[in-house]
Amino acid sequence: MFGKKKDQATSVDVQQLVSDTDTGGRNPGPWMKKMLLVVAVAWSLFQLWIASPLPFTLGVFVLNDTESRAIHLAFAVFLAFMAYPAFKRSPRAYVPVTDWIFALVGAFCAAYLFLFYRELAQRPGQPTSMDVYTAALGVILLLEATRRVLGLPMVIVAVVFLAYTFGGPYMPDMIAHRGASLNRAASHYWLTTEGVFGIALGVSSGFIFLFVLFGSLLDKAGAGNYFIKSAFALLGHMRGGPAKAAVVSSAATGIISGSSIANVVTTGTFTIPLMKRVGYRPDQAGAVEVSSSVNGQIMPPVMGAAAFLMVEYVGIPYTQVIKHAFLPALISYIALFYIVHLEALKGGMVGLPRRGGGTAMQRLVSFGMTVAGFIVLSGLVYWGIGWMKGAFGDGAIWVVGLGVLAAYIGLLWFGTRQPELELDDPNAPVFELPETGPTLKSGLHYLLPVVVLIWCLMVEQLSPGLSAFWATMFMIFILLTQRPIQAAFRQRGDLMGAAKQGVADLVDGLATGARNMIGIGVATAAAGLIVGTVSLTGVGLVMTELVEAISGGNLMVMLVLVAFISLILGMGLPTTANYIVVSTLMAPVVVELGAQSGLIVPLIAVHLFVFYFGLMADVTPPVGLASFAAAAVARTDPIKTGVTAFYYSMRTAILPFLFIFNTQLLLIGVDTTWHLVLTFASATVAMLVFAAATQGWFLVRTRWYETLALLLVTFTLFRPGFWWDMVYPPYKEAPAAELLTFAETAPRNANKRIWIEGETLEGREVRKGVLLPLGEPGPARERLAKAGLRVVPMGDELQIIAVQFGSQAARLGVEQGWRITGIEMPADRPAKEWMYLPALALLGLVVVLQRRRARQEPPPAPKAASAAA
Repeated sequence: MFGKKKDQATSVDVQQLVSDTDTGGRNPGPWMKKMLLVVAVAWSLFQLWIASPLPFTLGVFVLNDTESRAIHLAFAVFLAFMAYPAFKRSPRAYVPVTDWIFALVGAFCAAYLFLFYRELAQRPGQPTSMDVYTAALGVILLLEATRRVLGLPMVIVAVVFLAYTFGGPYMPDMIAHRGASLNRAASHYWLTTEGVFGIALGVSSGFIFLFVLFGSLLDKAGAGNYFIKSAFALLGHMRGGPAKAAVVSSAATGIISGSSIANVVTTGTFTIPLMKRVGYRPDQAGAVEVSSSVNGQIMPPVMGAAAFLMVEYVGIPYTQVIKHAFLPALISYIALFYIVHLEALKGGMVGLPRRGGGTAMQRLVSFGMTVAGFIVLSGLVYWGIGWMKGAFGDGAIWVVGLGVLAAYIGLLWFGTRQPELELDDPNAPVFELPETGPTLKSGLHYLLPVVVLIWCLMVEQLSPGLSAFWATMFMIFILLTQRPIQAAFRQRGDLMGAAKQGVADLVDGLATGARNMIGIGVATAAAGLIVGTVSLTGVGLVMTELVEAISGGNLMVMLVLVAFISLILGMGLPTTANYIVVSTLMAPVVVELGAQSGLIVPLIAVHLFVFYFGLMADVTPPVGLASFAAAAVARTDPIKTGVTAFYYSMRTAILPFLFIFNTQLLLIGVDTTWHLVLTFASATVAMLVFAAATQGWFLVRTRWYETLALLLVTFTLFRPGFWWDMVYPPYKEAPAAELLTFAETAPRNANKRIWIEGETLEGREVRKGVLLPLGEPGPARERLAKAGLRVVPMGDELQIIAVQFGSQAARLGVEQGWRITGIEMPADRPAKEWMYLPALALLGLVVVLQRRRARQEPPPAPKAASAAA
């Protein structure tokens, strides 16, 4: 049976798998190819137009959000039917007439809000027969497009929720509701921004497209190859070097790729054969690539496009989302790096040979000087641009632009002094690593657009959409000029041919970016059906009651249950749709039940919790498509690869539970440099110790009692407050009236734990805690109003007289008429970090025991790299 599965895996065409999954598997004739190319490029140009300042500057083709979303979905649906065949046996060499009809009718239904926007605005909530027919047909065609692009799982989830909308009166009492008429459902799902054309599609149109396009253009320019070669040049000589290079290169390409599967194939085609060559089993090689590629979806700044949705759902700035998500993603990658090192130690593996480049000490010194140079250069750029702004005022933008242009040309000249980067054949009989210095120097100009993107986001504080627009425009400039300038510097002479190739690369990049967005476009639209059902039927409250009943009110059981449901809901869904579904259904459950149990956590922690577990479905058999892609490259069993990948991903699975209870891992409440260093160091050590415990190897093979000790050390370093709270209570309760005094003097972006009581519309008495954000400094009532609350004192309590719709307070489940009965103030107690000392002492004891045993046990015999994979 195993052999049969292996044969099936080896027969998979990897490139066809990526094509079928990400960009469509159809390969029609030349005329149809050109037509699809024109449509895809037109979609990219449309998105660049609406993101730019030009429509408002020129007063031409200015669209509101709803109109933009309608056109965005029209492009996605049209290309979905044209690029994706209906079935495996459907023709791929041409587009059938039925697909033409579906594409045109689907695009019309999607663009209906744009075409008849004024008429619809004059009769809100009063749909005509034409409106209802268009909405019904639009939903059916959207579901069919979703089935073609994403498969059945997303469609099944959406159909279940649609059936729940209409079948409410016939459901069991616990989940029953009065149902909805066809007219009401059609209006809600298709003619308003509560359903298909809601926040999710708006984020896809406004932010996600530009970041995906930016990544596509960066990859088309050659950055993907540069990242892979650089990672191998730096790390390939180490024990298990190809696996370590796979981790780093996948982290880098995760920045420019929004797809786990594309990431697996882009880097895995090169890394997996080399991992097998140095001694990793085929399933281990595939699993390392899967784990590192899927982790690219949790790595800021893009996070598989979920970061932009979190901005809307959580209600915090994009820079805050990046800040909170950064440390868990980083320590997860560090732990994976350590896991592949432990596997190399267990197997006695060695690295790949170098072509040259001096001794190890010389390379280390050279690398250190390069890093130091980058740090100094970054400081000069940061302070220099700040000085220019003060010196040149409004004209500083032109001075900075000329500086960036000069840096770009200078880096291109510097790169052309090095050998050209060409992707080696990993299956060649003799494979040597490239030299580190020339490899790193050859593509430094690829980092400039990433620097522009991060600068616009972090320093200039521009919106994500506008930041991506300027970074993308810079990438377009690079694609058009890179080849001619390099040809001139290398004195090749054929400048016109190089310029034509640059234009071809740009057109290809624009088309690829659009085709990569087809899945995300239809996924966010289809997920809007689920979001619309929640707002139309109140099923979110039903999910809360259901989980509460099953868990029996036990907090840990509830979290495990939510994690399991998020994993199931995420199976077969792309990252973006996955996050929309699990955050819509599960995040309110964690907030509500956690608050009732005394667990008061920020919304961002809850959303990251469900996001992480929804994403684990990309790894988990039997659906994990990333595991199937990696198994096809490694020529092994996909189920075995998925199981090994899940085993490697356990480090990612424990993180959500830990940052729910210890929000310092999300850098919440970390306000000094010393505290930041201590948090990072303790979390990193904890994750490395956990990796050693789960891999059964630290300095030598671990014994059962050493494994238990390592797990105890891990838990204590990650959550020192668990033990400390037994001795010193973390909070003391104060009268609610003191909230006004605290809000008056609290620092910027402070949070306050408050307890509220009241009666829901269903007549249920509620007492729970929430973490209320206070935002910018100011008068107390003004800060509460910005959080969405208006209150009046009533003795020691505060009466809530109004809750602003869509505010932070509303997201936390606070309702008008409830009372704030108390607030929690931090207790005066020693720092919980003192618990690190006994944990480190226990870790030291394990080290002593293992060192003693290491002197008695011979190390594994080194395995030389084989001639071929």
